[in-house]
Amino acid sequence: MPDATAHRRSIPAPAPARLTPTRRGLFALAAGLAAGAALTACGSDGPAAADGSGTTGTAGTTGTSGTTGTPRVVRHARGESTVPPRARRVVVLDTDALDSAVTLGLTPVGATTVAAGAPLSAYLPAERLTGVKAVGVIGSPQLEVIAGLHPDLILGNQVRDDKRYDELSKIAPTVLSKTTGPAWKENVRLHAEALGRRTEAAAAEQAYRAKAAELVAALGGPEKAAALKVEMARFLAGAPTRLYLNDTFIGSILTDLGLGRPANQNKSGFALEISPEQVDQAAADVIFYSVYGDAAKSDHARIVGGTLWNGLDAVRNGKVHQVDDNLWMLGIGYTGAGLILDRMRRDLVG
Repeated sequence: MPDATAHRRSIPAPAPARLTPTRRGLFALAAGLAAGAALTACGSDGPAAADGSGTTGTAGTTGTSGTTGTPRVVRHARGESTVPPRARRVVVLDTDALDSAVTLGLTPVGATTVAAGAPLSAYLPAERLTGVKAVGVIGSPQLEVIAGLHPDLILGNQVRDDKRYDELSKIAPTVLSKTTGPAWKENVRLHAEALGRRTEAAAAEQAYRAKAAELVAALGGPEKAAALKVEMARFLAGAPTRLYLNDTFIGSILTDLGLGRPANQNKSGFALEISPEQVDQAAADVIFYSVYGDAAKSDHARIVGGTLWNGLDAVRNGKVHQVDDNLWMLGIGYTGAGLILDRMRRDLVG
């Protein structure tokens, strides 16, 4: 899958092997979530109160999450679905829903993968994915396999599964977000409503905010962060190289940090595509980049071996960092975002 935010693009061949986050990184994330939970218990300014009261706009619900024995009505992109008070047997149909489930303390019974035979998101703790059954490829779930798992809730999005919503709803209550990518925080709130885990979602958001604030402070404060122009580039097998704009998952994280952006990338939209002859458009103080698919089938070698690339300030100053494509492109959720912040801190601060 080239990108979860590139929803008009097809899903190509499996991605390369993924990097596994360090145990220290996972422990730090767990500590952050615990701290967020403590903040939530004391009352937070997050998207939902600790008691689950209130609404979250178009992705809200009626009733109180977690009410024992009382089904709840959740409003979502396809209307309304009546869900159990606290779902237990959940099938997730995209990587953002998988991140949400694990972040909120639930191991799904089934999940789609990015390609046939591909593993589930390797950045998530392996023990939290034990026993999860593959139910097909993102965008092409196997309905009979899903039905055999007897789920009490299915989570997906319109971009991938709108056309099969009615069939999925016959199997179990199905809740769809509109899309993934830049709307990831809103989607986590929707997933939390459907799962009956709003308190856990508020804790996760608090932990993310705290970690982001710590990184900005380590950079010297908001003014210095804003003065640092940071870019995310991606080399893709069989496709032009992309420079990511603000309306993407990674773009939203850069925005949350208040980091500076190259002028040609600091705008709405998905990505700027460049050829090897347009590498001057990749000028930035710091470049993060990833490779999707077979690097030999991308422009990676032509670009990084060329004079234009090697003349960029970021390259000459040693400020270029290759990162895990599967995490930075598909780790859409608070666990993924937290690990990205950890990596940014390592590379930007030391």
